[in-house]
Amino acid sequence: MFKQSIAALVLAVTLGGQAFATTSEALTSETDINKPQNSQPSFSGSLTLLGTTATDKSALPEPPVIAEIDISEQRMKVYLNGHVTHSWKVSTAGSGYYTPRGDYEPYRMHTMWRSRKYNNAPMPYAVFFHKGWAIHGTNAISRLGRPASHGCVRLHPENAKVLFDLIKQAGGMKAAKVVITN
Repeated sequence: MFKQSIAALVLAVTLGGQAFATTSEALTSETDINKPQNSQPSFSGSLTLLGTTATDKSALPEPPVIAEIDISEQRMKVYLNGHVTHSWKVSTAGSGYYTPRGDYEPYRMHTMWRSRKYNNAPMPYAVFFHKGWAIHGTNAISRLGRPASHGCVRLHPENAKVLFDLIKQAGGMKAAKVVITN
């Protein structure tokens, strides 16, 4: 029984410190002093993870880059590893248009994109986050700070490049989140 407890402890440490419980008592003797030291513990039966699972979203860490857009303030705050690093004026949907609210993971990025829907309008440093909506640079800099877009989140082109580069440097789209609130 003591050898089985030691083997289970070795297995738990080997598997990244997660707490596991075996459903079988059929552990092989890995405490044998004649076995090579680099051999992995072996077992038969199945393992059960104790505690939260990877599908529990509350257990997942936040991505390193978060772009938080407050529509009522027409402002974006950029968080890098939990700290605000930038705060910029934006333009979201003007009258008759809509900017979606919610939490999104970017799914496509382009250094230059042209809108097929709106007369081939340039969208530099576009970060697409939901269907056709994106965060991107704009030439209409004087309109930043108030609603003016067809639904996208517009930024000064220099700020759009900074956000784009932060996402790339952090590891790409999976390393970012877009949060849009009222």
